[in-house]
Amino acid sequence: MSDLVTRLRRHAWRMTPQRRVIAETLDGAHVHYTADEILDRACRLMPEISRATVYNTLNEMVALGEVLELNLDGRSKRYDPNIEHDHHHLICDGCGATRDVHTLADPLDSLPGDERHGFAVAEASITFRGLCPDCRRS
Repeated sequence: MSDLVTRLRRHAWRMTPQRRVIAETLDGAHVHYTADEILDRACRLMPEISRATVYNTLNEMVALGEVLELNLDGRSKRYDPNIEHDHHHLICDGCGATRDVHTLADPLDSLPGDERHGFAVAEASITFRGLCPDCRRS
């Protein structure tokens, strides 16, 4: 059973076969799929699953706080099941590969008080960009 399925069950969320396939699609390290990528992968396991079911299920998972909805490239929302560990993202500008990165320092500690401009900063998100090894070779 996937970690996400286990977490969703703690909410007493009705685990239909379609929801289970979607949750299992999101299982694994460095998962940052778009809804269409999730639909494509889910269809391999359950060809009759609908686009509406995928979108509705993702919205419910986000509302439960078990999946993060990210907009890393300004175009497509991506869904990240890694909610248990604070992390940032490393994105390849060539192919779009996205990896979670865990830094030792709290980014809020690196923002001096005079740079906060009176904001009560609650969270910070850092995106590192570059080229992955495959794109650097080509």
